[in-house]
Amino acid sequence: MTDIALVEEDPAEAIVIEVAGHDLKSLLYNYMSEILFKFSSDCFLTARAEITSFNAAAFSITAKLHGDVFDSERHSCGTEIKAITYSN
Repeated sequence: MTDIALVEEDPAEAIVIEVAGHDLKSLLYNYMSEILFKFSSDCFLTARAEITSFNAAAFSITAKLHGDVFDSERHSCGTEIKAITYSN
């Protein structure tokens, strides 16, 4: 992706996401997949994630992603993460 130290948090670019799963593992998977999707679809680089709501019983998270949109003038292009995967 890019060097996280180069990503400035732009308050105007903050994104709120809501994810759910059927257990804690699927919740984590879906959470990470949503962050990756925001990069793939909107070129949004997450510098910091603020969990605003976590319901362990319902397996749901609401989070505010802080970061900025990728800019080739400011951000280096590193290794692409293509997908989040389960591993045992």
